[in-house]
Amino acid sequence: MRKFFVIVGLFLSMIYPSFSAAKDEVVVYVSEDQVFSEPILRDFEKDTGIKIKAVYDTEETKSTGAMNRLIAEKNNPQADVYWANEPIRAVVLKQKKISSPYISPNAKGIPPLFKDSEGYWTGFSARARVFVVSDGASDKDLEPTSILNYTDEKWKDKSVVANPLFGTTTSWVSALFVAWGDEKATDFLEKMKKNGVKISTSNGESTTLVMNKECIFSLVDSDDATNAIRDEKPVSQIYPDQEEGGLGCLILPNTAVLIKGGPNPENGKKLIDYMISAESERKLAFADCAQIPLHEGVETPPDVKKIEDIKTMEVDYEKVAEKLLEIQKYLKKWAGY
Repeated sequence: MRKFFVIVGLFLSMIYPSFSAAKDEVVVYVSEDQVFSEPILRDFEKDTGIKIKAVYDTEETKSTGAMNRLIAEKNNPQADVYWANEPIRAVVLKQKKISSPYISPNAKGIPPLFKDSEGYWTGFSARARVFVVSDGASDKDLEPTSILNYTDEKWKDKSVVANPLFGTTTSWVSALFVAWGDEKATDFLEKMKKNGVKISTSNGESTTLVMNKECIFSLVDSDDATNAIRDEKPVSQIYPDQEEGGLGCLILPNTAVLIKGGPNPENGKKLIDYMISAESERKLAFADCAQIPLHEGVETPPDVKKIEDIKTMEVDYEKVAEKLLEIQKYLKKWAGY
């Protein structure tokens, strides 16, 4: 395994630039889309005078390239901060002792669910797992309100979900295994398959299938649904399991991580303070990524729900990360691999 990470590190060093430390700079590796993250980083640069040196995940290494580089650089850290687009990779870095604890003053007001109790990562600006629903389902009786609708015969052959081996769908399925236990979660997935759920390649494809009325509904990320509505596509958005006693919907925040032994830790802390601030969350809410602020009371556009108005799934992201690895073999079988 160690040999693997050395090879990965050599490969990544060829496609990513190397940086030398300077007191007036900070190095950040970024898994969030560059089009959304770069404006925040450039605003930090303008507001503080600290120069940003950023490494963005490419499409070829999406979401794992930066993390793998951090793992390969463990004994010679080059980055100060990691901006992850969900908590699972932040948990992995904590487990591998690559991150360092830091509790930012701006973490105050972010619910405990969305930050590591020891300060190894702090969540901000989240996506929710929501239903995108075809406007053809105008009858309220045909609108899904719970993920359990995936197993309801009324929707047989009418639903779609992105492949659970990839992306946020993997995190969602893993969260169900943690919340429900293996037996109930496995039974749910088997009933989904029996009920004729289609498996798409991505949340984007799922959204397109619903827009084209090939399917009635799909669970996708809230930015997929919101942007389809903003583009005046014939769909609506529903937050699942919001009734009293319901499971709630899964929230997947961005996470800010301080890297252990980075060249400029104090500047790294300043960048994290900036990233997780209420003002940065406001900017990301109004951006095309339509992300949900985790501080209460932050201004949002009308089509972005406030966190205080959402019933969220109570999950332990560390347990979700562990379960994700544990169920890979089963998910491959379920998806037909």
